[in-house]
Amino acid sequence: MYIDPHIHMSSRTTDDYQAMRDAGIVAVIEPAFWLGQPRTHVGSFQDYFNSLIGWERFRASQFGICHYCTIGLNSKEANNEALAEAVMELLPLYVCKDGVVAIGEIGYDDMTPAEDKYFRLQLELAKEMDLLVLVHTPHRNKKAGTSRSMDVCKEHGLKPTQVIIDHNNEETVKEVLDRGFWTAFTIYPNTIMGNARMVEIVRQYGSDRIIIDSSADWGISDPLAVPKTAQLMLERGIPRTTVQAVCYGNALAAYSQSGQMKETDWRNSPPVDQRQLFNGSSVLRGQKPVTETPRHPVLIE
Repeated sequence: MYIDPHIHMSSRTTDDYQAMRDAGIVAVIEPAFWLGQPRTHVGSFQDYFNSLIGWERFRASQFGICHYCTIGLNSKEANNEALAEAVMELLPLYVCKDGVVAIGEIGYDDMTPAEDKYFRLQLELAKEMDLLVLVHTPHRNKKAGTSRSMDVCKEHGLKPTQVIIDHNNEETVKEVLDRGFWTAFTIYPNTIMGNARMVEIVRQYGSDRIIIDSSADWGISDPLAVPKTAQLMLERGIPRTTVQAVCYGNALAAYSQSGQMKETDWRNSPPVDQRQLFNGSSVLRGQKPVTETPRHPVLIE
């Protein structure tokens, strides 16, 4: 079984859910993020947050996948301060909803003063509410931005075990591990971190606190990146126990601290019944409903 702990399913299709289920993905975490163009009204954020805790959770369940999310103001849109202030007022209404496992993804994009301000405010909210934090490290000046992100988390009194640092690469992995944070890697085709590069990182550093995700979104990305990377690791001699840790166990250990995510959620889940509706809507579009599914294939034992 696999967990993809960072994937933007709002940007994906039902075909992706079907393929992910067939590949053995049993649970996903969908972080709130930038939609590709700037939002201009706080109502857009409100509707988006509602979809993460509502429609997307239902849609995943219709394909036998447990859906969780993180809620936060992303770094890119933190630079619109008037809008950011309004979003900050929304966050306390959502971060304690069922299925919300962390505040995120938050952090830096261009490392502006506004980004720093709203990163810190959200860390304070996480501290106040005793929540985990998912940190987006910048795609430019990544090493400096990653170090700064960890410094700020420590300044605000968060324990490293409460923070997942994502979008790591070969430049950042050692420092993040040495400082005790959860160390996540986004597998993007040809860019942030490729499958083969990930194999070598796991070969060098082992499995302790390392998490693999796809971050699949509206861009060129792969919702099957986790099982594909797992298969490549096995083919290249990485022990099965290590593969299981970085593609399943570590994500479960990290996010189960929230109290919102448990292995029994998918091991004891009821059979799929696509006759169910969400606010009068289904995923079927006139097709014959699936009313039960076989048990998820266990690809790693």
